[in-house]
Amino acid sequence: MQSVDESKEKKTNLKRPRSLSLHDMPVTDSPATQTLDHYDIFPVKDIVQSPLPGYVAPTSVSFSPDDSLIAYLFSPEETLSRKVFAFDLNAVKQDLFFSPPDGGLDESNISPEEKLRRERSRERGLGVTRYEWVKTISKKKTIMVPLPGGIYFQDFSGSKPVLKLPSTSSSPIIDPHLSPDGTMLAYIREYELHVLNLLYNEQRQLTYGANGNTVTHGLAEYIAQEEMDRKTGYWWSLDGKFIAFTEVDYSEIPLFRIMHQGKSSVGPEAQEDHAYPFAGASNVKVRLGVVSTTGGPVTWMDLLCGGPNYDDEYLARVNWMHANVLTAQVVNRSQTKLKILKFDIKTGKKDVVMVEELNPWINLHDCFTPLDKGASRYSAGFIWASEKTGFRHLYLHDANGTCLGPITRGDWMVEQIAGINEAAGLVYFTGTLDGPLESHLYCAKLCPDENSTLQAPVRLTHGKGKHVVVLDHHMRKFVDIYDSLDSPPRVSLCNLIDGSVIMSIYEPPSTIPGLERLQLEPPEIVHIQANDGTRLYGALYKPDATRFGPPPYKTLISVYGGPGVQLVYDSWINTVDMRAQYLRSKGILVWKLDNRGTARRGLKFEGYLKGSIGRVDAEDQLTGAEWLIKQGLAKPAHIGLYGAPVTSWDGYDTFYTEKYMGFPSEGAESFEYGSVMHHVNKMKGRLLLVHGMIDENVHFRHTARLVNALVAAGKPYELLIFPDERHMPRRHRDRIYMEERIWEFIDRSL
Repeated sequence: MQSVDESKEKKTNLKRPRSLSLHDMPVTDSPATQTLDHYDIFPVKDIVQSPLPGYVAPTSVSFSPDDSLIAYLFSPEETLSRKVFAFDLNAVKQDLFFSPPDGGLDESNISPEEKLRRERSRERGLGVTRYEWVKTISKKKTIMVPLPGGIYFQDFSGSKPVLKLPSTSSSPIIDPHLSPDGTMLAYIREYELHVLNLLYNEQRQLTYGANGNTVTHGLAEYIAQEEMDRKTGYWWSLDGKFIAFTEVDYSEIPLFRIMHQGKSSVGPEAQEDHAYPFAGASNVKVRLGVVSTTGGPVTWMDLLCGGPNYDDEYLARVNWMHANVLTAQVVNRSQTKLKILKFDIKTGKKDVVMVEELNPWINLHDCFTPLDKGASRYSAGFIWASEKTGFRHLYLHDANGTCLGPITRGDWMVEQIAGINEAAGLVYFTGTLDGPLESHLYCAKLCPDENSTLQAPVRLTHGKGKHVVVLDHHMRKFVDIYDSLDSPPRVSLCNLIDGSVIMSIYEPPSTIPGLERLQLEPPEIVHIQANDGTRLYGALYKPDATRFGPPPYKTLISVYGGPGVQLVYDSWINTVDMRAQYLRSKGILVWKLDNRGTARRGLKFEGYLKGSIGRVDAEDQLTGAEWLIKQGLAKPAHIGLYGAPVTSWDGYDTFYTEKYMGFPSEGAESFEYGSVMHHVNKMKGRLLLVHGMIDENVHFRHTARLVNALVAAGKPYELLIFPDERHMPRRHRDRIYMEERIWEFIDRSL
């Protein structure tokens, strides 16, 4: 079963592009708020504490191959620097499994490529950030741990870790993964695919011809990592004899240069070039090849993504099925059609297995699951998830791609497949059957009854809120990582039959440092109606009335509003939104609203934003502000907002922009209306812009162009820049400085 990692940056692990910006646009100027020094129990530095209060539970949870151990990343010191621990289910105790000999990963000892990969996955963890179980016939329980210094192997006997493959910053090992049988290790080095035979300690280079500047092998391109949630560029066959990989050709993408203006030096070390595909322009070209792990010639599949055929624009997913059948999911340029292709790896010949066409767009997912030929009556078919009814549900398909019927249905969505028990005919998945503010584990029959009547899925997790689960290999137990507005994450081992708790793996401390001192309270979840009657969910962080008196209060609206993201849900992350809690401690009401277009409400709800970013979302946010005023909670002339815009959509990437806004050449009016810089002439109040100057995702160019528009319109603005930061500030001092400046701006402006 797949491991789970919740160590990513909680608030900023978002899909929509964003710069570090805050907008405060009160209708009229107002005197600065009075500072309540005698109530100053919440230092601004506590906003940026990492990990957040209560978020010290184990992450990257997985079962050992024999299900006797549960491994995870954990920091007993409650820091971001983690080690590998294992919980022995027989001895019922936790033991240290692996500790990095050199301290592990920190922000100073990783290669430039890995820094960018961490940025795109919003990874902030240090020490050990991932591991894999070695699945061999040996009785020794062993893990593989990649570190900046190399690839380590550690068995559970307590012996010293073994450095199998050294790595250096000048020649780093990128994206290492074990073969399914655990006898080989694949990795990328100097833009080429390599393997290490662990039985004979032999290294072999499998691909040739990459140069790093225009061609790479086995690495996921920028768009795949940032927008498609595809982090890798190669895939082991199920028998470990072949590897499928991508060849990415950047040669037709003009380079976008980012200058490191904060460096004391000039020249190549003070600049970086990125092949960035702007909306309406060309994408990289991607080929899919297969090579034997013993070496030899590459067989290229009959597929070219990013070429002249817009029907095959993006290589979204690659999966191996049994009998060495290779499949790929390919999406067209407008992202309204997805094809599942099947390849003969000996010849490269392709067949179309399935085609799905949806409006307004196709949402990618990881629910494609091949079924084991011969292991059950489902005979080499697969499970697919489709939103053809408006909500993502599971469907059973035969080997030819024919849909045999739905597995789930209803006005709710399946999120992820957690596991499949083919022998018992059961599929386990997480979803929103109990409401869009929660996530639970459910069980359903793999195929409908003969009378085609679908039985309702059985819920297996208990307690409202968010459940992230990992199933064991024998389909008897599961680990439940559970949190809610009222409870920080806890980890339990549960029975897969009825969800009952077998034992606790981790319980949060009874006293969480800072929680009582900072007087953190969960926000109140409310619902309102959009102008068309659609239900919208909001979260209220109300100031303490005993300190600040009754409402109305000065108000800040926290806005994201884009597709693929949900801010308002029953999770501890909302309770420890430290900026919101800090503002609340200063007597300011903070409001979040998930407008039409946000995630986990179905395709129709999300599809409101097609070609309308800046319209429907803004309309709903205005409805939310008006509701606050009608409820007597907000002061009409003292409402500000903070969020993060792409200031002009022609400056963002192909995949995201064209999916939601179409092509610049076809939707000029929508592009202009949805871009902030075209509305500054109507702006009233005060504005603070915050941006990292070496952001390779939302370039500083966005803020520079907005500043030009502000100057042309004669509008005042303030600018806070970080010359050495990217999409989110990583240096602790920079994060504190940013929050200090933001609060100082709010204090005198709202």
